[in-house]
Amino acid sequence: MTPMNKDLILRERLAIQRTHLANQTTCLAFLRTAMYFFVAGLSIDSFFSFSESHFTMWLFFTVSIVLITYGIFNFWKNRAKILSSERHIGDFKTAYMDES
Repeated sequence: MTPMNKDLILRERLAIQRTHLANQTTCLAFLRTAMYFFVAGLSIDSFFSFSESHFTMWLFFTVSIVLITYGIFNFWKNRAKILSSERHIGDFKTAYMDES
C-alpha cells in the first residue's frame, strides 16, 4: 500500500467543511435580506395611508417571497453539488482509518 499524505486529507475535509458553512451563510443572508424587504413593506403600509402604498407594500412582499424562494433553492442546489464533490474526492476515509 502506498503511503498516504494525511495533511492533504485533513485539508480536503476542512475545505469541504468551509464550503458547507459558506453555503449556510449565504442562505441565511438571503433570508435576512428577505426579512428586511418584508419589514420595509410593513413599515411603508403603516407610515403612509395613501392608496399607492399598498402597491409598494405588495411589491416589497413579492420581492421578499422571491428572495426566500431563490435562497432556499440556491442552498439545496449548492448542497447537492457539495455532497457530490465530497463523494468524488476518493475513498480516502477508509484508507485514512486503515493507516492510523
